[in-house]
Amino acid sequence: MYTTKPFTQDILKIDNVNTYIENLCKKIKEDVHRRLRRKGGVIGISGGIDSSVTLALAVRALGNKNVTALMLPEKDSSPDSVKLAEKLAKKLRVDYYIEDITEALQGFQCYPRRDAAVKRLFPGYNPKKHKFKIGLNESLIETTLPSVFYITLVAENGNENKKKLPAPEFLEIMAASNFKQRTRMCMLYYYAEKLHYAVIGTSNKQEINQGFFVKHGDGGVDIMAIGHLYKTQVYQLAEHLEIPKEIIKRTPTTDTYSAEQTQEEFFFQMPFKEMDLLWYAYENNYEPENVANLLNKTPEAVKNIFNSFRRKQQTTDYLRRESIIYHEKDLETDKFNEATVL
Repeated sequence: MYTTKPFTQDILKIDNVNTYIENLCKKIKEDVHRRLRRKGGVIGISGGIDSSVTLALAVRALGNKNVTALMLPEKDSSPDSVKLAEKLAKKLRVDYYIEDITEALQGFQCYPRRDAAVKRLFPGYNPKKHKFKIGLNESLIETTLPSVFYITLVAENGNENKKKLPAPEFLEIMAASNFKQRTRMCMLYYYAEKLHYAVIGTSNKQEINQGFFVKHGDGGVDIMAIGHLYKTQVYQLAEHLEIPKEIIKRTPTTDTYSAEQTQEEFFFQMPFKEMDLLWYAYENNYEPENVANLLNKTPEAVKNIFNSFRRKQQTTDYLRRESIIYHEKDLETDKFNEATVL
């Protein structure tokens, strides 16, 4: 069954942004104070558009005296992250703290665990002389071929060496890197519990739906304040919330690996404006032919992109699931389906 609402370039435009912001802030305030029974909110900010908009919304909803911002850099973080985040915190007049999590990550052996996997692919890899990043092959999203992760080693002189990333090394690098998001969440909850505040998350709709978050890391929050908004809608709110231009113009990055890398390059495989429209069409069952005409693509390419979205949802479905809690009724039968390991 297909939708009848015309598919246009402006389909994701928020008609009255100020009213929308006002209603969203009322909802945040109600959830923090009444549902969660907390005095305020703690937010991790990175100088990126999502965390900046979330902080500005929280300040409007709760008041600047009831919001605390945390900057949580580590040795691979861009210096711009703290600089821009601090500028925003001062502009909004909120209490903020800078907690460098490098030593905590060293305690988990995050870096040596990760580097051991990189060295198996590049024996000459030296973290003091090289940087690296991970990304998907962007060109494959419009084809029937499965997306493939690659690792790129960047030498001191800027030369790059790119290799296909085998599954064992990919999993090991990701597992080690995820210490970063989980450590940040530990720190956010330290402040939240100390202040009797709620942790307000900064993930947007695309990140949640496609699985671009870490379970019990940036996904482990009390409220997903912008989790219903497409990235382009987050930018619409940013203009009305008077987010600094440097933040609005900043290219969204993963800020996870030692070499600089955009979110598009790492995971999404296409520009946000185009992806948001395609995802909306995918979720609302628009015919690929109508979408293709608007976005100057072939219907076959749109079908392949929809299939890629579907695979990402299926692959990351477990990230969005709550913990499984058994009840006595679940154990009443001895006829269980045989589990299949993918």
